[in-house]
Amino acid sequence: MRKNTTILWFLVLAIGLVAAGCKKPVPPMSERIAKDWSAEAVMEGSTLVFTKGGANNTRPGYASWRITLRSDGTATYTEFDNNTFTGQWELQGDTRLVLKNLNPQPTGSNGTIEFTISEFEDGRMVLTRTTSSVKTGGTINKYTLVAP
Repeated sequence: MRKNTTILWFLVLAIGLVAAGCKKPVPPMSERIAKDWSAEAVMEGSTLVFTKGGANNTRPGYASWRITLRSDGTATYTEFDNNTFTGQWELQGDTRLVLKNLNPQPTGSNGTIEFTISEFEDGRMVLTRTTSSVKTGGTINKYTLVAP
């Protein structure tokens, strides 16, 4: 009886190790980030100007703000004033998102806008623009984004 119990425990352990080793590998960031992202909260400089569903938003236009990153490398960017730009996107490492060749060119951008990715989970990320935004009075903006 004791011999059978020992064999049973080894069998359970072996099955557990095999099951643990069969986890799917995590897809690369470039696949996980390719989604339609909308603003959950936006800070212009140190001022919170938008919270999704908030009644007292200073800039309610952020409800329309979007970044759509497609798996083929194309991007659509819609700002809080509802101006929409199309172009390409790329990741530099896992911490920098670059929108480039934007058409028409967003004000003061030369067709390129870069963001630092400070947090990322599937379905949520935090971006900080690396340069100031002319449209928001020269502030560095931080966007907490969600994807459906």
